[in-house]
Amino acid sequence: MEHSSAPSALIVDDESIILIHACDILEEAGFKCANAADAPSAIALLDRHANSVVLLFSDVEMPGEMNGLALARHVDRHWPHIEIVLASGRIRPQPGDMPDRATFITKPFTTEMVHQHLRMKLPDDKQPGPLKQAI
Repeated sequence: MEHSSAPSALIVDDESIILIHACDILEEAGFKCANAADAPSAIALLDRHANSVVLLFSDVEMPGEMNGLALARHVDRHWPHIEIVLASGRIRPQPGDMPDRATFITKPFTTEMVHQHLRMKLPDDKQPGPLKQAI
């Protein structure tokens, strides 16, 4: 399903099952996926490839000093062109926790939930063809 012209998404989650599930969902929507298990790894990837990434899809709760909320703020500051979606099954971000342009989705998420969320939240120019067509 990978197309060289497909937009890239970076998925960040410390649980490999969820990482694989999220990647499958985003690839079905038409994204090329890169993944990281924690915020420092995600930032290292973005330092090298941020110009080709249009979407950060990250868990909120992760090990280490930087959780998904802090990662979202870092991405918002350094790479404002990247759209941000955060997910959690336990934490509900409060006002001010996330950058204003970031959005939140609850876990467990389904393919349809994620696709619908992305269709509503991503600008048309950042939506891959399969996502636009799957209405």
